[in-house]
Amino acid sequence: MSTIFISTFTMMQSSKIYVAGHNGLVGSAIIRALNAHGYHTIITRTHAQLDLCRQQAVEDFFAQEQPEFVFLAAARVGGILANSTYPVEFLYDNVMIALNILRAAQCYGTRKVLFLGSSCIYPRDCLQPIREDYLLTGPLETTNQWYALAKITALKLCEAISIQYSGQPEALRCVAAMPTNLYGVGDTFDAQLSHVIPALIMKIIDAKEKGLEEIVLWGTGSALREFLYVDDLAEALIVLMQSNAKDPWINIGSGEEYSIKDLAHIIAQEADYKGKITFDHYHPDGTPRKLLDVSRMIEYGWQPKTSLREGLRKTIAWYYEERLKRRI
Repeated sequence: MSTIFISTFTMMQSSKIYVAGHNGLVGSAIIRALNAHGYHTIITRTHAQLDLCRQQAVEDFFAQEQPEFVFLAAARVGGILANSTYPVEFLYDNVMIALNILRAAQCYGTRKVLFLGSSCIYPRDCLQPIREDYLLTGPLETTNQWYALAKITALKLCEAISIQYSGQPEALRCVAAMPTNLYGVGDTFDAQLSHVIPALIMKIIDAKEKGLEEIVLWGTGSALREFLYVDDLAEALIVLMQSNAKDPWINIGSGEEYSIKDLAHIIAQEADYKGKITFDHYHPDGTPRKLLDVSRMIEYGWQPKTSLREGLRKTIAWYYEERLKRRI
């Protein structure tokens, strides 16, 4: 069981906090949560201002700003199609982003880095629910192996830093969070890059607006997935950053799973689409089942607050608002 207490590495409301990837789904949720908790010295940079794949640029930024705490949420992300189409970018960019930030954090006095991984790091055919110690016990899912390998590399560097410098009281502290499938306000709605929930929302709303009587989705619909509303994740990350976590990486999820078929029908209900939903069995399902064991995270006193239907309702409403803005 993890020992939890507040240490000298605790974020204060005046602490300098860098959120890498602040415009993304997770990063924007972290910003909302930090603001809600009263943290007021938050550092951000857009990709145009700072290319995290460039080591010298990252080191110059850390030398100038010297952030005390870092939420490493920057990443190249996407669904099955994007991972299959751009394997080089998904492996190279994600490795470089994480390694550059972790190295600069070590060199320029950062107290703690919280690295955002992904549940795709675990083997394709894991026992369920998936425990943290199942990492590297079997082959990865091939449809997102490049992204997974990058995340595993960064996670292992976090672990190596913790092991090698554990006896040095002022050394960089690292903790890695492995969230389940995320969705919510700020998600990526793009035909090439979207994960399953925004992809389904786009397709269903498009069918509704065009008056289509049927939509066809990839796979069998039988694959089981766990989903977590991104603002619930952000609260969990603040809990982890404030704790003296001894676990090198920790799963974060809702503890509930849904088939893709059931998910599609729930989204259709929330979007008021009355048409038929069928599945094209010639396309891959991806991992057949992926449910995280989140018992360690529960020990930290965190529980998700947003039900799937509530989260989908908020996400659909935000998507409509964004579409309206683009039309104006």
